[in-house]
Order: sequence, then C-alpha cells, then structure tokens
Amino acid sequence: MPTDRTFLHKQPVDTRSELKESRPSPGLTLTAALLGFSLITLDSSVVNVALPSIGSALGGGMSGLQWVVDAYTLAFAALMLSTGAFADRAGASRAYALGIAVFTLASAACGLAPNLPTLIGARVAQGAAAAVVLPASLALVRQAYADPARRSRAVATWSAGGAVALALGPVAGGTLTTAWDWRAVFFINLPLGALALLLLVRAPRSPRRPAPLDLPGQLTAVITLTAVTFAVIEGGTTGLVALVVAVVAGAAFLLVESRHPHPVVPLGLFRDQTVSTTVAAGAACNVAFYGIVFVFSLFFQQVQGRSALYTGLMFLPMAGLMPVTNVIAGKLAGRHGPRLPMLLGQSLAAAGLLLLLYVDEGTSAVLVAVLLVPMAVGCALMIPPLTAAMMDAVPAERAGLAAGVFNSARQVAGGLGIAVFGALVGNGFTGGLRVSLAIGAALLLLTLLLSFRRAGRWASCPGTRCGRTSRHTPPPSATAS
Repeated sequence: MPTDRTFLHKQPVDTRSELKESRPSPGLTLTAALLGFSLITLDSSVVNVALPSIGSALGGGMSGLQWVVDAYTLAFAALMLSTGAFADRAGASRAYALGIAVFTLASAACGLAPNLPTLIGARVAQGAAAAVVLPASLALVRQAYADPARRSRAVATWSAGGAVALALGPVAGGTLTTAWDWRAVFFINLPLGALALLLLVRAPRSPRRPAPLDLPGQLTAVITLTAVTFAVIEGGTTGLVALVVAVVAGAAFLLVESRHPHPVVPLGLFRDQTVSTTVAAGAACNVAFYGIVFVFSLFFQQVQGRSALYTGLMFLPMAGLMPVTNVIAGKLAGRHGPRLPMLLGQSLAAAGLLLLLYVDEGTSAVLVAVLLVPMAVGCALMIPPLTAAMMDAVPAERAGLAAGVFNSARQVAGGLGIAVFGALVGNGFTGGLRVSLAIGAALLLLTLLLSFRRAGRWASCPGTRCGRTSRHTPPPSATAS
C-alpha cells in the first residue's frame, strides 16, 4: 500500500494551472469596458430623435430641448479634463464601477422625470458619470492585456464599439420612441448598466496611483463652458449676464492654468501648431456633426411631420457607413500618413454641408438622408488621422493628457454647435438651417486651410513623428465622430 508521500508524489498539484484557470478572462474585462463605453457614447446621440416627443410631454420649447442634449454633452466634456486623474487615484475598476452605477441611476431618473428641469438635472448627472466611465474603461482594457499586440487589437475593438454606438444612436432613438415612449431611450440603459457591473465583478482590481488634480482649473472651466452655452441658448438680458460671467470665468481659468503646477489644460500644449490645428479641425467636425444631427432630427419630425421611427431610419445610411469609414481612414493613415484621409475628409464634410443647402420643407426625406451621407462620411474619415497626428505631436508621457484635451474640445464644440444651430432654427427653420449649414461649412473650410499648411510635414511621416516611431495607442476618438 503506497504511503502518503508516494501518493503525493504520484499526484502532483499543478499550481500554475490552477492560477491560470482562476485568473479572470481578459475577454470579460473587455466586454464590460466595451459595454460601458458604448452606453455613454450612445447617449450622446440617441436622445436627438426623441426630442419632439420630450417637448410634447414636458414642454420647454426649443431652448429646453437644446438643454436636454447639452446638459449631458457639457458635463461630459468639461469633467473629462479631470476624470482621467480621478480614475488613476481611485483605481480604474473602482472608478468604472462608480461611473456605471451613477450613470444607470441617472438614466432611471431621466426616464422617470416628471418635468423638464428634473430631466435636465438627471442629464447632467449622466454626463458627469460618463466622463468617469470613458478613461476608466480604457484603463481597464489596457491593464487586462499585457501583450502589446493583443492590447492594440482590444483597444481597436473597444473604439469600434463606441463608433457603432454613436452612429446607431438616432436609429435606436427612433425605434425605442416609436415602440414605447421617449422614456425608453433612458430605461434601456438600466439592464445594460447592470450587465456591465456584473461583468466587472470578474475583472481584477486596479491599483491606485498618485495623480494630481487641478480643482480650481476644473471649476473655472465648468463655469466658463456652462455660461457660454447658457448665453447662446437663452439670449436676451439673461444671456448677456451669462456672457459676462463666461468672460470673467474664462479669464480666471487662463490665470489658474498659467500658474498651476499640474493644469488640466497646459496652455503651452497649443504652442505646437500641429496640436492647435488638429484640435481646431476636430472641433469644427463636431460642430457640424452634432449640430446637423440635432437640427435634422427636428426637421424630419417638426417640419416634414415624419414619425420618430421614420426619422431614425433616415439616419441609417450615414450610420451604417461611418464605422466602416473609420476603419478605412485608420488604415489609410497607417499606410500613407494622415494627410490624404484628413484633407479628403475635411473637404468631403464641407462639400456635404454645402449640398444640404438645397434642402427645404418640400425636399424628399429619402433625398435628405442621401445628402447627409457626405458630411457624416467626411467627419468619420478625418477624425482618425487627426487623432494620430495629435498623438504623434506630443511626448509619450503627455499622450493621455493630450487625448483628454482633444476629446473635451470636440465635445464642447458639439455642445456649442447644438446651442448655436438650435437658436438659429428657432427663429425660422429653413432660414436658420441654411445659416447653420453655412457656418459649419465655413468652419470646416477654415480648418482645411490650416490643415493643408501643416499637412506637408505629416505626409512624409506615416506612423511616425518624422522619423520617431509613435509610441501611442490611439485614444477612443480615433474611431468615433
């Protein structure tokens, strides 16, 4: 009969195998991060088609509808300047869990809102939570994959999920509003948010890292952006007071950022012409994209009398082509450098806006849907190379900060585009629509000129910073318009 020692010798325990089996699957972490990122991206566009139904149920007029969208966008954009540092200090997994939990609860508050002020307040909470989720979700993906090649593929998958969610937002909004009610566009977040938290249980806990916070800079940035948007949307005497507040807060922001040892927006970053050009071009793209989607969501329903479902379907051609174009743009930029897809995208987006000048109340909705495609495809084509150029223009240790500034600038521009275009169409839809299109096209053509001046330096350096291999992983904005 064998002894205990012999038995143990013949039945060895493979501790490495047990560790391997107990280790959480990176795929689960990626799924959780992808789901959260898709949710917060979807909410930046899903509400647009539901706006007429919200207005009918809760009132508020054009300015109220603008705030329903901009309350989310501005909170998201302004707080994103600091939430990357917060995610480092709290640990990515804890920050992500907090962000998803608050986002889900805020979504429930949106769906249950009895009046417009409550809805707008809940949208602010949604946007603040989304600002936490975005950097934390990307950090989760990065920590789940140690191998650089697998991590790069995972980040690409994560980014593509956000691009698809953004593009499908109007379609999903129209379908949910027609099938149930405008409240459905918020209630759909509840089971998906709960699923993201459930998947996160298996993800490894993230370490906490010291990260400085610039609270005065963050506060003055929020006041400045909110006051500017308030001035544009509300107008009149109240708007003038808000504009004065914006000027004072903006001056305070510049003063704080010039003196703080760790500013949320290092002003010296913009001394690099590549950085300033790419930020300006990305902002122009978002003014056009978000502003036009907002306006045409109202055009189809309030001017042409179409249903929410029909309106959502009219955005389907552009929604289907945008993610595909993102991928093509990334490949073109990787092979030929950013110049070709960047300039082509800016030109196509500007031309698309000029084509839409043809539209009036009697234009076929199907034709309008076709005419929306060049603008959307142009924006989808230009953002990946702009992002690549931005990331290659800054040192590796500042890549995360630069990505935050780039994303925030684009989101703020989108919010201001909605505010300005909404104010213009509120004073006469067809005339306001044409002025809005002209403004968007002028901004894109201006940044096209700026980009063209810089493009010669980028053209000969595909994938590198003029001989220096880029060490940056493209941030989420590389694939999202």
